[in-house]
Amino acid sequence: MKYLCLIYSNEQTLHSHPDSPRDDECLAYAQSVQQSGRMLAAEPLESVETATTVRMRNGKVTITDGPFAETKEQLAGFYLVEARDLNDALNIAANIPAARVGSVEVRPVRQLNLQQQAS
Repeated sequence: MKYLCLIYSNEQTLHSHPDSPRDDECLAYAQSVQQSGRMLAAEPLESVETATTVRMRNGKVTITDGPFAETKEQLAGFYLVEARDLNDALNIAANIPAARVGSVEVRPVRQLNLQQQAS
């Protein structure tokens, strides 16, 4: 089953906290998950200041600079993994280096129901 591990951290302290992971440590962990055959994708994200939010309301598109909500922690990156079950996904998430200074939200990927309706 596919799981998305969303990495959240406070950008102001992400790289200055004593427990902050270094880029080489993050890369080494990502490579170990890749070598285990469970990695589907993983990427760090640019600063939340580079975000653009798109909303569609009543047929009208609104585009706003910045994240969709003001929070103490911002989305910093993600891992998309193939795991046996939730416990396997949680184990992967617990070992993501950035979990030491932030949090990792683990969510199963939902399959779209694309069944054709009979006419």
